[in-house]
Amino acid sequence: MMTRFLSALAALSLLPVTAAFAQAPAEAVASHPPQAPYQKVSELVALPDFLPGIGELYVDPETLPVGPFVAYDRDGAVVSTIYMIPIADLNPEQSFDNLAVPGGSVDHTDIYYNAGHPGVEQPHVHIVLWHVAPDGEASVAE
Repeated sequence: MMTRFLSALAALSLLPVTAAFAQAPAEAVASHPPQAPYQKVSELVALPDFLPGIGELYVDPETLPVGPFVAYDRDGAVVSTIYMIPIADLNPEQSFDNLAVPGGSVDHTDIYYNAGHPGVEQPHVHIVLWHVAPDGEASVAE
């Protein structure tokens, strides 16, 4: 399993960029709620408004299922940009390059497996680009 996961991570450097990835200006997500084309994820799929550990998610529906998703804390501050890459898309034939980071500069990154949930039902990898320091993650913990 670890070898497969590491292979999947290596594949991230090989996946093609799409126009949707490239069109995620920071100005669009600087305020809460973000500007169009971003929409609240909980209004698109059966998920709660606020996900503990992640926050309140917004996405441009045209970029589903991959994203970028932009996460806000309960005070409306951007805390992370998240990509949800289906495991099936992590292969030598695809690459994701120059992924947009609409939430701004990245403090640190988390990558983990998810078996699936509403909106991205297939197994996938969450790539969380945190815009806050590790102690700032507490703002979305509950």
